Amino acid sequence: MTPRLNLYTAEPDIFKAWFAYSQKVAECGLEKPLLELVKIRASQINGCANCLNIHTSDARKAGETEQRIHLVAAWRDAPCYTDRERAALDWTEHMTQIATSRAPDAVHAALAAQFTPAEQVQLTLAIDVINGWNRLAVGFNFYAPELGWK
Repeated sequence: MTPRLNLYTAEPDIFKAWFAYSQKVAECGLEKPLLELVKIRASQINGCANCLNIHTSDARKAGETEQRIHLVAAWRDAPCYTDRERAALDWTEHMTQIATSRAPDAVHAALAAQFTPAEQVQLTLAIDVINGWNRLAVGFNFYAPELGWK
């Protein structure tokens, strides 16, 4: 896979702002393992090899088990996720596929039962960020193996 352009130099000012925004959202206070599961699930849906490489590695570093990392694609049928994680993963799927799945009241109700209003915004911004990174990486054939699993 040959990169189509250099993300870091093509538009440096906006890219620096995007990166700073991404970092700020990552430091929102939500549990690191939860955020990594969300990033993995969105990246699976979007078919982003770069982000899957990074976030499966980051999930391991955050204490996630191989089982939970591998099963996140089938989280509905896997008994190893908490109600809070399930609500986050369901919200992630709906936000990632918003054009077709929308944001049903039942999905939001499950989210609201597990997350405060501030956490709901934090989670939704985290989903926004990973979807943005997925689009950059997939759109421009970006893959940096040194950033992920070794």
